Amino acid sequence: MKPSLLLQKLLFQLSQAILWCCSSILIIAIIILFQHVSAENLPNNETVPAVIVFGDSIVDSGNNNYISTIVKCDFSPYGRDFGDGNYPTGRFSNGLVPSDIIAARFGVKKLLPPYLDPNLQLEDLLTGVSFASGGAGYDPLTSKLMSVISLTEQLNMFKEYINKIKEAVGENRTSMIVSKSIYIICIGSDDIANTYVQTPFRKIQYDIPSYTDFMASEASNFFQELYGLGARRIGVFGVPVIGCVPSQRTISGGILRACSYSTNQAAILFNSKLSNQMDALQKKFPDARFVYLDSYNPFLDMLQNPTKYGFAEVEKGCCGTGNIEVSILCNRYSLNTCSNDSDYIFWDSYHPTQKAYFVLSSLILDHKIKDFF
Repeated sequence: MKPSLLLQKLLFQLSQAILWCCSSILIIAIIILFQHVSAENLPNNETVPAVIVFGDSIVDSGNNNYISTIVKCDFSPYGRDFGDGNYPTGRFSNGLVPSDIIAARFGVKKLLPPYLDPNLQLEDLLTGVSFASGGAGYDPLTSKLMSVISLTEQLNMFKEYINKIKEAVGENRTSMIVSKSIYIICIGSDDIANTYVQTPFRKIQYDIPSYTDFMASEASNFFQELYGLGARRIGVFGVPVIGCVPSQRTISGGILRACSYSTNQAAILFNSKLSNQMDALQKKFPDARFVYLDSYNPFLDMLQNPTKYGFAEVEKGCCGTGNIEVSILCNRYSLNTCSNDSDYIFWDSYHPTQKAYFVLSSLILDHKIKDFF
């Protein structure tokens, strides 16, 4: 790559650091503190051997720590409320992220480690990992722009994962783990909010209807590849009300920092297509469970009725000014970071707080647990 092109790419990535979001601001498990997370009583006394997660920063538990990208958060104040406190792990929040909470919700374990963690033990692999990478999208260009792990690469890591556990425990047990595990996919917001809205590359080729068609097609292809590798219990989060996250209010909401109507409409359009794709796959593969998890409406209700859920601040994040800070822009030098993050729905300008994740989990996932079995 020529030096000038490399410089352009680096400058673009830096500018995108304040824009990028990781899809679906949502997904999770139950409204209780981490130490008291308990598993749902699963239907028909079912057990879940592992939870396997694909996606973006909402469910990245630290994979981006191990790759060359500016989309990172393995530094303070991230992780301020994780474990005993002040323990940044690469999770884009003040504490737990949905991948952890979902694993606990299904009775598997309290923390879901990143696949790229070099200290993983066999038991970690056997009970599931996250392949997610902050900044990724259904659109391959989204991951390329931010130099993060694409869905195709995440799927290749999953293939590698299958071979690792097959070598360790044999083909029969591996087949059982793969077929009985819960698979969660949480991705797509970056495609709309960043790749389409904030860059010119896709606007040349697509309008919003055709771009969301493209996203839905890419999503369906991924789900079918996952099915082909043996996955049978697949839950997919729709894109949330992404136009109302603090950074989008700042960038597109005018002087009053209103929600971005056009971005939210794009999310609604994509979600309808995603849901239809999943219905079609359920008919095509009746031995599997394809579960659509609506994040848009529950999250919108939290934003419109915050006091109902125990929140006070919905328009800005806790970190710094709360209007634009995310990833490398949210750091120990950020001024005015709040001390009362339990009042905030957002931790930084894109990602919810741990408390918001727990609340959202109950709204999104609780009534859908049965559909996985």
